[in-house]
Amino acid sequence: MNGTESASEIVTAVKTGAATARAVVELALTRIRQHDGRLGAFTDLVAERAQRTADAVDAGPKGPLAGVPFAVKNLFDVEGLVTRAGSKINRENAPATRDATLVTRLEAAGAILVGALNMGEYAYDFTGENAHDGASRNPHNLDHMSGGSSGGSGSAVAAGLVPLALGSDTNGSIRAPSSLCGLFGLKPTYGRLSRAHTFPFVASLDHLGPLARTTRDLALSYDAMQGFDEADPGLTKRPLEPTESRLKHPIPTGRIAVADGYFKGEGVASAAVAHVAAALGVSRSISLPDVPAARAAAYLITMVEGASLHLDRLRTRPQDFDPDVRDRLLAGAMLPGVWVQRAQKLRRVYRDAVVKLFDDVDVILAPSTPMQAPRLGQKTAMFNGVELPVRPNMGVFTQPISFIGLPVVSVPVWLGGESLPIGVQVIAAPWREDIALRVAYQLEEMGAVRAPVAKEFADG
Repeated sequence: MNGTESASEIVTAVKTGAATARAVVELALTRIRQHDGRLGAFTDLVAERAQRTADAVDAGPKGPLAGVPFAVKNLFDVEGLVTRAGSKINRENAPATRDATLVTRLEAAGAILVGALNMGEYAYDFTGENAHDGASRNPHNLDHMSGGSSGGSGSAVAAGLVPLALGSDTNGSIRAPSSLCGLFGLKPTYGRLSRAHTFPFVASLDHLGPLARTTRDLALSYDAMQGFDEADPGLTKRPLEPTESRLKHPIPTGRIAVADGYFKGEGVASAAVAHVAAALGVSRSISLPDVPAARAAAYLITMVEGASLHLDRLRTRPQDFDPDVRDRLLAGAMLPGVWVQRAQKLRRVYRDAVVKLFDDVDVILAPSTPMQAPRLGQKTAMFNGVELPVRPNMGVFTQPISFIGLPVVSVPVWLGGESLPIGVQVIAAPWREDIALRVAYQLEEMGAVRAPVAKEFADG
């Protein structure tokens, strides 16, 4: 083993005795120490804990994720670590006294936590740049952004430091780094996976989910994290609905459509969707209603709820925020409450209209990001011929989907002649993560999408 194996490959090796969990973890820790100085993906390592957990895995029964190293965005509680949420202010808090629910569930399945990951401050970011911990860099080109706000998650998995990482997605923060770093990322249905014992951003929009280099690894981790948790009041009571065992069941081409109009995109974003559609034999298109208004409403709710959460900190410690984050939160604090009421009404109407589309299709395809990874420090870019700020606009295609909580798998596309990847959203109806994963698996099996370890980090 060279340390860049997928989660499913590691499980096979550990279960067959070809490798021990302890050896896998030691190799992961070695690679992190060797490479992370250039990447900036990790903020904390929990080496002793990882070694103890690995020894327990080797001594006991082997679960579905036996021996798999994983790491989590540093807004997840990890016992003994301060939950930074990417901020300067939070690191003065006491260490967490327990793990987040999803960490507990992954370890119950045999996975092994190795550390916490860099992120945009308070998750209000699409770049992967952090004013306090530095940028998490794109492993495919270290001069470019990893995407945010789960930038460290994207960077760590794309560099092969871990095969699996957890992130959060409020407006696109799993899908953006998945797109820019060339990974498979799953944003599940809103209310599907527990958010208990994590630091929130916008409670009415927050999702948690995995990033990985294969669809099967996404499915294995998602299946392990399912289940009701009374500690998350937003979680829906649903039975376990395994997905990994159903990956090989294809979705008929006639039940897949490309989102047109607002989602058409340009340049490589448009070409990536066309590439995926051609691979699947899809020629059908479909229109989502009132998307610009939906994105504006999502933006408004984000600004106001985010500002409300941080109001006391804004009043007492404004100098300790990333200035870009602080200014956006301050703007949200000044918006009238009646606007939020109107935005929530639009949300209900928009959700009903979009969900109705799934009477005729199973999957809708759309770009994940409007472009490949911008350069670190780049403040503006061209969006449909208009120069706009990068940070708030990388979510132009993801925000209208998470706004209504639909499940999405972002799949990584490498277009001919391009040195950086870009993602395509595979969007399904509520609670149909299995369908999105099955289409992603189809694409992966036919070679239309792939998530290689970045060349610079692929040889150990």
